[in-house]
Amino acid sequence: MQTNNFHQISIAPMMGKTDTHFRYLSRILSKNIFLYTEMITTGAILYGRKDQFLRFNHIEKPLSLQLGGSDPVALKECVHIAVEYNYDEVNLNIGCPSERVKKGNFGACLMEHPKIVAECVKKMSEINIPITVKCRIGTDNLSSYNDLKKFINIVSQNGGCKTFIIHARIADLSGLSPKQNRDIPPLQYDYVYKIKNEFPDLKIIINGGIKNIPDMKTHLNYVDGTMIGRVAYKSPWIISSFDEIFYNLNVINQSRYSVIKQYLEYSIKRYEEGIPLYQTMKHVMGLFQGIRDGKKIRRYISENLSKHDFHKNMKKNILSLVN
Repeated sequence: MQTNNFHQISIAPMMGKTDTHFRYLSRILSKNIFLYTEMITTGAILYGRKDQFLRFNHIEKPLSLQLGGSDPVALKECVHIAVEYNYDEVNLNIGCPSERVKKGNFGACLMEHPKIVAECVKKMSEINIPITVKCRIGTDNLSSYNDLKKFINIVSQNGGCKTFIIHARIADLSGLSPKQNRDIPPLQYDYVYKIKNEFPDLKIIINGGIKNIPDMKTHLNYVDGTMIGRVAYKSPWIISSFDEIFYNLNVINQSRYSVIKQYLEYSIKRYEEGIPLYQTMKHVMGLFQGIRDGKKIRRYISENLSKHDFHKNMKKNILSLVN
């Protein structure tokens, strides 16, 4: 497996979850994991309020901007903007199975059009920043290993992509919802392992159904990196052990109390800058998993979050319940 690999452990881009606030929390928990934005479409950047979508706190780095789109020229322009915002990488989403994304002719449906993906990656690579692709192992129309191999070969050879993050499920585009597409198609990790064996010079990161540290260690025997998703959001405390376990760093172990305190201070600061509390506090709920009064704390936050003066005593009251 490749050394000097900052993709070794990463947190998947998740719509409605991996915004700047969750990434800030993740960085408190680990200094080394690689982080991703939510998927942002080229149209939102080129014709919307780009600063709202692209600005981030410097503490979040290393950080990849994930783009959704299929127009090479538009993608290249967005990559140019990403460089201006000082992102470390740009990732092209070829894995999202939603109907809305499919109608926009990007995401997982492009697995069936590798030449278009290669053209996009080649154009994006004209800007001096690493370009990566996140994809599935196929679709319901093209689901064999040879179909995946063909996709990887064309995108790497014609497009120049050297890093692929592969969700080890097909994308069923015949009517399954995004949630169903995360659960119903069976995991086929062997496909991803075989891709690494057949393309040893490519960096291959595996994603999909990875729930714990033993799973992550197992995958790292076969591929260059593991990407975890919803387990990191639902129970973010798992992230706190990654620097020591996977990066062999002698870190001073933070207490959960300390992490919660830092994030509450961040949340209050952002509130004073005009960011509604619910936008930051929704991400901290998972940190109370597994502590004695966790349920009580989550209920306290939920019942009081909308009160205009909640921020005044929020930190003191929550920390008094954290053991």
